[in-house]
Amino acid sequence: MAVTLLGAGEIRALAAELDVTPTKKLGQNFVVDANTVRRIVQAARVAPGEHVVEVGPGLGSLTLAILDAGAEVTAVEIDHRLAARLQITAAAHGATPGSLHVIDADALAVTDLPGDPAVLVANLPYNVSVPVLLHFLETFPALRRGVVMVQAEVGERLAAAPRTKAYGSPSVKASWYGPWRLAGNVPRQVFWPVPNVDSVLVAFERRDTPIGSEDERRATFALIDAAFGQRRKMLRQALAGVLGGSSADASAILEAAGVAPTARGEELVVDDFLRIAHVV
Repeated sequence: MAVTLLGAGEIRALAAELDVTPTKKLGQNFVVDANTVRRIVQAARVAPGEHVVEVGPGLGSLTLAILDAGAEVTAVEIDHRLAARLQITAAAHGATPGSLHVIDADALAVTDLPGDPAVLVANLPYNVSVPVLLHFLETFPALRRGVVMVQAEVGERLAAAPRTKAYGSPSVKASWYGPWRLAGNVPRQVFWPVPNVDSVLVAFERRDTPIGSEDERRATFALIDAAFGQRRKMLRQALAGVLGGSSADASAILEAAGVAPTARGEELVVDDFLRIAHVV
C-alpha cells in the first residue's frame, strides 16, 4: 500500500495542533511541496528495503516520501513535540508498522543508530548542516551515500573545487570521505516559512576504502583548520603554529611532503594535507 504524502494545508494544521512555530534557532523551514520531497528521494536513489537515516524530519514531509519508496527510516529529531508525533503521522498515512524508528535527540550527540543505515537523506537545518554531516560521516561508517538539502552557499562549499572562491575547510574535510556534487536547485517557495536564502541538493558517495586512519583524519583536519583559519597567508606562515612554531620549520615539513611552502590552503586537496600530516 502506498504511503500518502503531506499537503501544505495539513502541514500547517499539524503545526497549529502541536503549537509549533518554525524557529530560526532550530533552523526549521518545513517543505510543503510533495513534488520536492519525491525529487529528493529520487536523487538519493532510495530503493525498497534500504535503511535510510533522516536528520531533522520535522512534521514528516520527507519522511513519508522515503517510506513511500519502500525504505526503512531512522529519523533523528531534536524537537520533542515533533519526535513524539512522527510515528502517529506515519501510521495515519499508511506506513508499514515497524518501518519507522524515531530518535528524540540532538543529531550532534547521536553516536548509535539501529540497523546501521546505509543512506543519509535530509533537509538539514541551515545553522548546523556542515557539523551534522561531518559528525555522521565520522561516526557511522556504514553510510555509503546520501542527498541532503542545504543552504545554497553551504552546498556550493561542500562541492567546491580547489582554487575557487567557495573552496574552504568544509570542502576539504567533506572530500576526506568521498566526492560531492550539486544535485539541483530548490526554490524558496516550497518551504514554510519561506526562507531568505536559496537551497540546493548536494549528493555524496563514500570512498570504498578510507584514505587514512582516525588518527590521520584528526591530524589532517587540524592542518586544514590552520590553513583556512588564515587562508590569505602562505602555508609556511599559516601552518607555522602547528608545524614547529616558525615559518622555516613549516617550510621544511611542507617541502618534505612535496607541497610548496608558498602555496595557500585553497590550492591543496585533501591528499596534500594528509601527506603533510604523515611527515609530521
